[in-house]
Amino acid sequence: MPQITLPDGSVRSFDQSVSVMDIAADIGPGLAKATLAGKVNGELVDASYVIDNDADLAIITARDEEALELMRHDAAHVMAQAVQELYPGTQVTIGPAIEDGFYYDFARAEPFTPDDLVKIEQRMHEIVKRDIPIKREVMERDDAKQAFASLGEAYKVEIIEDIIPEGEEVSIYRQGDWFDVCRGPHMPSTGKLGKGFKLMKVAGAYWRGDSNNEMLQRIYGTAWPDKKQLNAYLHRLEEAEKRDHRRIGKKLDLFHIQEEAPGEIFWHDKGWTIYQQIQQYMRAKQRDYGYQEINTPQVVDFSLWEKSGHAAKFSDDMFTLEAEGHQFAIKPMNCPCHVQVFNQGLKSYRDLPLRLAEFGSCHRNEMSGALHGLMRVRAFVQDDAHIFCTEEQIQTEVSDFIDFLHEVYQDFGFTDIIYRLSTRPENRVGSDEVWDKAEKALSDAMDAKNLDWKLFPGEGAFYGPKIEFSLKDCIGREWQCGTIQVDFSMPGRLDAQYVAEDGSRQVPVMLHRAILGSFERFIGILIEQHEGKMPLWLAPVQAVLINITDKQAPFVQEVEKTLKNQGLRVISDLRNEKIGFKIREHTIQRIPYLLVIGDREMEKGEVAVRTQGGEDLGSMTADDFIARVKEQISSYS
Repeated sequence: MPQITLPDGSVRSFDQSVSVMDIAADIGPGLAKATLAGKVNGELVDASYVIDNDADLAIITARDEEALELMRHDAAHVMAQAVQELYPGTQVTIGPAIEDGFYYDFARAEPFTPDDLVKIEQRMHEIVKRDIPIKREVMERDDAKQAFASLGEAYKVEIIEDIIPEGEEVSIYRQGDWFDVCRGPHMPSTGKLGKGFKLMKVAGAYWRGDSNNEMLQRIYGTAWPDKKQLNAYLHRLEEAEKRDHRRIGKKLDLFHIQEEAPGEIFWHDKGWTIYQQIQQYMRAKQRDYGYQEINTPQVVDFSLWEKSGHAAKFSDDMFTLEAEGHQFAIKPMNCPCHVQVFNQGLKSYRDLPLRLAEFGSCHRNEMSGALHGLMRVRAFVQDDAHIFCTEEQIQTEVSDFIDFLHEVYQDFGFTDIIYRLSTRPENRVGSDEVWDKAEKALSDAMDAKNLDWKLFPGEGAFYGPKIEFSLKDCIGREWQCGTIQVDFSMPGRLDAQYVAEDGSRQVPVMLHRAILGSFERFIGILIEQHEGKMPLWLAPVQAVLINITDKQAPFVQEVEKTLKNQGLRVISDLRNEKIGFKIREHTIQRIPYLLVIGDREMEKGEVAVRTQGGEDLGSMTADDFIARVKEQISSYS
């Protein structure tokens, strides 16, 4: 007689074993119709799952977060069924739900074409209309191998042989005559998938990700609860393509990348100007918050990385070299070197907290296939810092850091921030008592500022808990940038000590923190956020002076000199071109202000001011324009 406890605390009793769907029907026919799955004692299960004992149950409908993964998993199966109905002889391999969608890998001699994707998507809609029940079955391992072998599904046979141990049963999901090996769960029928899906592209993929294996064809798709959300996602993709930092970077002459230096950036003058403005801004902010700026070597003996523990965990990502019989590593991160600075001279508790910051140049041997413009590189600079403090100082330091971070993000135009607290993993260093203090310090710091944060149990680093700060951009994408991590391990491994108030030698706590993350990636985010139209204070060229005829050229040069003497980044365009042509060209180059000078402006000693968006601000003197710009720059707008 199972007793079922629902999320609202109510309890329902049943005389016999009961399925999730039966319980939903007992609550009401409307809920039964909406039921997609259940969550029994925290585990996601099919709606047909039978409960024999007392349990906690949450009914999953399309409104729940878990529904999206179910839909995407079902979409993958519906796509595979559609492919095999349309193209008999095609073998299906692996097809999971992924972020924003799903994919399936197929073995087929002929390549899929764009027209094929249209046909497959149409057949998927037909399968959804059929509303075929999706049912879970179990087969003996040998029976399952034989069933798939009889269909010519060699890849499925290999999966069963490699993944399912001898003597265990194989979980099968069937929709009509089509079936596949799958752990599930799935929705009750294909009709629950609705119309919110679309096939996106075909790509090559090696079987099991191994380049020594056969090349398969991977069809990607996306799936959402309804057509409205699908269209919103497709619009975001269009916007993302329009804002692609690589395209804009080339168009605005900001940077380039070439084969001779994969994953490394060639900064051009305009791009480097943005970079320098950000660095100068961060340098001043760090000084205001009590940081000392340091600089540490690029090439360090490998023994330091062994002692710090990085060699054991990250050696595959490190660039190494040998000289005079010694093995060295090009610095992949800054923290071990910062401990070396801390260790110079015995520190007292009165010296803590000690905040060491570095615009640290790092190199990591990222896989070439993972490289992506400014967003994923091999050479990058972090706005990195490490705070050496006592356990009692953790909360205060975290609180001050959050204030610092909020100021920076606000100035860069980001106000929508997502906060995540990752707590102790199973394998960790440090006592539970110390972890309790650290986790409480991080959560209390966020609570004191009334932040809405999410808990990620077990997701902390082995050396300590952390807060991650993600930015949401103007088209809804999330970018994890900032972090503050508590480290109980590295200071002790690298012999860091301070003299406590009682005269004893103690190991400091080390807080790893960053706000921007890497300059390269953050600039990429900024380019896409603003579509290349940088705020005035960041714009590589803040204004362009444009003459109408050659007669105004001397006055243009005079005004240019005046503006530059006041620190403005200004250029002149004295070409013998029509004024309309020059205005269009500089508008395309995202220059915030266009200052036009004709005979009337020259006679009055003024400039006619236009904004990049086409607004006519009228004529004003150079001094008035300077005052306007400086006020705008001071407000970071």
